[in-house]
Amino acid sequence: MKVFLKANVASLIASLIDYLITIVLVQLFRADVVWAGVTGTVCGGVINFIIGRTWVFKATEGQARKQAWRYLLVWLGNLILNATGLYLLTKQLGVHYILAKVVTSLTVAVGWNYPLQKRFVFLNNTK
Repeated sequence: MKVFLKANVASLIASLIDYLITIVLVQLFRADVVWAGVTGTVCGGVINFIIGRTWVFKATEGQARKQAWRYLLVWLGNLILNATGLYLLTKQLGVHYILAKVVTSLTVAVGWNYPLQKRFVFLNNTK
C-alpha cells in the first residue's frame, strides 16, 4: 500500500507538470489541444520515470538503461491512450480540454501506468 501511495504522489507531481505545460501551450501559445497534451505527457513522463526509479520503487540498483527502455514501452502505450482519450473527449464529445485531460490521465494512471511500472519496468516486489 505504501508503494501505491508513493506512486500516486509521483503521478500527481508528474501530472501537475503535464497539466501546466498543456495549459500554457493552449492558453499562451494557442497550440492545438491534442499536441499540447502530448507535449505535456512527454514532460510528465520524464519526471515520473525519475521519481519512480529513485523514490517510489527504489530501483536504482537495476540498470537504468533497461528500465528506461521498459518505461519507454509502457510510456508509449500511456501516450497513445492519453492522446486518444483527449481527442475523443474534446474533439468528438466537446468536453472542455482541462476536464478531458484530468479524466483521461487519471484513468490511464491507475489502469495502465501503475500496474505496468510495478510489475514490468521497475520489477518491484515490495508490498
